[in-house]
Amino acid sequence: MVVTKSLNTQISFYKQALESGELQETYQSLVSIVQNLRTEFSKRYDGEYAVGGVLHGYLDFTYFYIQNSYLKSHKLKLAIVLNHQQVRFELWLLGQTKGVQKRYWHKLKNTDWASAQRMPKYSVFEVPLLESPDFDDLNELSVSVYSGFESLSDQIVKALKLGEI
Repeated sequence: MVVTKSLNTQISFYKQALESGELQETYQSLVSIVQNLRTEFSKRYDGEYAVGGVLHGYLDFTYFYIQNSYLKSHKLKLAIVLNHQQVRFELWLLGQTKGVQKRYWHKLKNTDWASAQRMPKYSVFEVPLLESPDFDDLNELSVSVYSGFESLSDQIVKALKLGEI
């Protein structure tokens, strides 16, 4: 049996985490980095990809969508995701609906990107783009995210087109 702490006990830990202001400052800095990446992606891939706005809210993921005409026609999107718990950048393939995601997961589950055992909760698959970002060198961080995105997105779209999944 799992014993959970009462909400009052959790509130005490929550207040302690917020007291110094470091949690809020760090979170806002990370969101700002993702916003800057989104702006750079929008400029860099103008005409090739539509780039959505940055989405955040919980302390779990901050992300933005990227979609070209091919992905759109198949009801798919890519997302550049900052996974706050793992403190890394990931590339996710998302479906317009849960049904679309399940269909593509079944078709892609034996690729290098997807887990054959279990589909992720929010996506078809989640692939690390940058495992250990250096947040003190934002230029190198951006270059690494672009490089990973270009390599992986090309492979993913080619695989989708080859199988016309």
